[in-house]
Amino acid sequence: MEFNPTTIWFILGLILTISEFLVPGVILVFFGVAAWLVAAITYFGLTGSFESQVLLFSITSIVLLFSLRRWIKGKFSGHVSDVQDLSQNLNEFIGKNVLVIKDVMPGKPVGKVEFKGATWNAVSDEYIKSGDWAIIIELDGITLKIKRK
Repeated sequence: MEFNPTTIWFILGLILTISEFLVPGVILVFFGVAAWLVAAITYFGLTGSFESQVLLFSITSIVLLFSLRRWIKGKFSGHVSDVQDLSQNLNEFIGKNVLVIKDVMPGKPVGKVEFKGATWNAVSDEYIKSGDWAIIIELDGITLKIKRK
């Protein structure tokens, strides 16, 4: 029984790409894509030997890994402290409107607001009742400091 190299490279690419979900780190997917590229090139008869296929796979894997990994990982990771400037990323919250859904009382961390479809803890130096609109003036972790609008 003779194996078709195109099929073998395609199956290898599929296994590597699916394995990315089991072993996170955004690495195996690049090897999977490289295997699929070798499968396509082999299908069109552009590689002559198994050695040239392995060489193409190795070079393509390394090029994809080093050129796209940081970009792809950045797209799927939220804030990464050693890559992104926290103050710059979170300043986008300042000045935005929020709806108070649980009374906010001065000195007590019991207030709740709705912002971007999510519920956030809220604090304020003034009393703001439920149903009122407020403005974000500061972000402290997962707590929004707000003032009356």
